[in-house]
Formats: sequence, C-alpha cells, structure tokens
Amino acid sequence: MKYVEEFHNPQKASRLAQQIHEAVDQPLAFMEVCGTHSHVIARYGLTQMLPAQLTLISGPGCPVCVTPPEVIDAAIELAREGIWLAVFGDMMQVPGSDGSLSEVKAEGGQVRIVYSPIQAVEWAQENPDDEIVFMGVGFETTAPSVAICISEASQLGLTNFSVLVAHRLIPPAMQALIGQPDVQIDGFLCPGHVSAIIGSYPYQPLAEQGIPCVVAGFEPLDVLQSVYMLARMHRENNPQVLIQYDRVVKPEGNPVALTKMNQVFEVTNTRWRGLGEIPASGLRIRDEYSQLDAQKRFALDLKPVPEPPGCDCGAVLRGAVQPTDCALFGTACRPDHPVGPCMVSSEGACAAVYQYQSYGS
Repeated sequence: MKYVEEFHNPQKASRLAQQIHEAVDQPLAFMEVCGTHSHVIARYGLTQMLPAQLTLISGPGCPVCVTPPEVIDAAIELAREGIWLAVFGDMMQVPGSDGSLSEVKAEGGQVRIVYSPIQAVEWAQENPDDEIVFMGVGFETTAPSVAICISEASQLGLTNFSVLVAHRLIPPAMQALIGQPDVQIDGFLCPGHVSAIIGSYPYQPLAEQGIPCVVAGFEPLDVLQSVYMLARMHRENNPQVLIQYDRVVKPEGNPVALTKMNQVFEVTNTRWRGLGEIPASGLRIRDEYSQLDAQKRFALDLKPVPEPPGCDCGAVLRGAVQPTDCALFGTACRPDHPVGPCMVSSEGACAAVYQYQSYGS
C-alpha cells in the first residue's frame, strides 16, 4: 500500500505540475493513447493542474472502441445462429447494427463472459458437440494469450473451437494519426501495458518525425511525470522515445510473448473505427492454424457498416473532438443506454468523462 500511496502524493504532484508549467511556453497537445490513461486523467482531475496552453486528448487506445461495427455484427450473427460465443465483459453492451450481445444473451443465446481465453478452450473441451467461438479483441497486450490458446487448441485437436480475431496493433495507428488535418499531436503518452509486450523501439519512427514519445505508467504521478518529460523534450527540441514506466517496461519488450504471438499470427491491413483501414495494423491467424479461424470457418463477410447516426465515437478515437462535443453525449448516449462503444468500455473516453466529471451524478 505504501508503494501505491507514493504515486498519489499531492506534494509531489504539485511539484510536477509546477515543472510542467515552467516547461510549456507555447500551445501544445499531447495524446494519451491508452484508455486507462484517459480514465486516470479524468478520475484525478489532472488536466486542472496543467497550464492552459497544454491540452491532453484521448486517442485510439480502447480496444473495444476501435473494433469496427462489422465485427460486432458478425459476433451477434454467430450467436443468433446457435454458435456458443465466449467474450470479454466489455463487449457485451457494445451496440451493433441490430442489438448487442447482451440482448442476444437475454434472448436465450449462449453468450458467456470469460476472463481468460483459456476458459473458452476449456468450454470447448467440456462441450464437444457444440461450436465454441472466442471473440479475440485487444491490442498487443492480449494477443499473446490468445495465440497460446490457439496453439493449445490445435495441439488438443479440438474441432469445435475457433477464434474471431479482432486484434489491432498500436504503433501503426499512432503513425496514421500524424499529419491528419483535424488533429494536432505534439507528443504521445504511449500505453504501458502494450509497451510491456512490444517495448519502446516500435515508437522510434515517430520520434524521428519530430514527435516525442513517453511510455507512461498508470498512477497519477506516472502521468504527470510523463507529461513533464514530453514538455521538456518539446521545449529542448529533442524528440526521443523515453520510458517513464521502467519498473515494468523494457526497451526490448517481452521476447517470449512476441515470439508466441508471431508464431500464430501474421500482420495484415485492417479497419479501425474512426480511422478506417490502416496498413499493417492488425493480426490474422496464420494458414497453418486456419481451421481455428472463425472468419474462414463460418465464411463471415466483414463488409464495412455505417456508424450509429449522430455518434462521434470515431472522431473521439482519433482526437478530433472531445467527448462532450458530441451532441448525444450525456443525453441520448449514456452508460446505461450507449449509442457508441466509447460510452460502453471501461477504457472508453466518453465513459471516463461521464463518470468522473459529474455527468453521472
């Protein structure tokens, strides 16, 4: 507990805030890529400690949010056709074109929340006469564990298990955001959990383009220190990739996890909600494991689906607007009645603002 409390020390927070004020001498916008960072910033009111010239904007760091609607629709279609679906809890309330997985479950569909993909493999072992599909959503953080389960299912010879893959890779999305006419980004707070897997080297091309990057931890002082590091690099005109979260993240990442991920998956172009198709930004199952690929197994046609009318979730994900700029925010779109996934997920920017800035009281 003492270790955690040290990262909440108000005196140290005040000193860091003062250092940030001294380092910022022009308008700047830093993007926190991770949805957990967005929640920490909102929960502790960190933006109120920063100079008026400095803006923090949320990015595409919520894996549930960036999953395009056609993937949600495909999962709903499978569940309504009698396939047993295993999903992470955040996916249950995400609206598709015709309902949500929570509604499918209420209709009698076999939709089960799991906390680890290995539970889906065990479910398939226990029910050999039923088709089990695990919905693999997430970034580089969750992809290795899903890869392990695909490998395990292959070794077990399971013929009733497959994975609907919706994994996405963070660095290509960050690259895609650079230079967009409606988004100003002067630095990135890089995601700590993702970076624990991939390390800091993949962000180097951003620094070479003049965009400083800091891999940040998840406590209030972590975020403030990371913001100061970005501001200092910007003021000194010395863009680098630095690791603030060095108690967890190493420059080389986790070689074991990366090896397992690369054994099962290969990189592919893929669509992101709000960002469109980004080259080399997704993962697909390699041909040698194709019998465990739900998209191939059930011939799923993942054609692009329009966003919900009036929903600005896509614009929020690329940092073009703040959650409160959306006309639906807090009225038609609330956590108990979400229109878009940014209001659903525990990492969604709209959910963070609604929960911690008095909209939910």
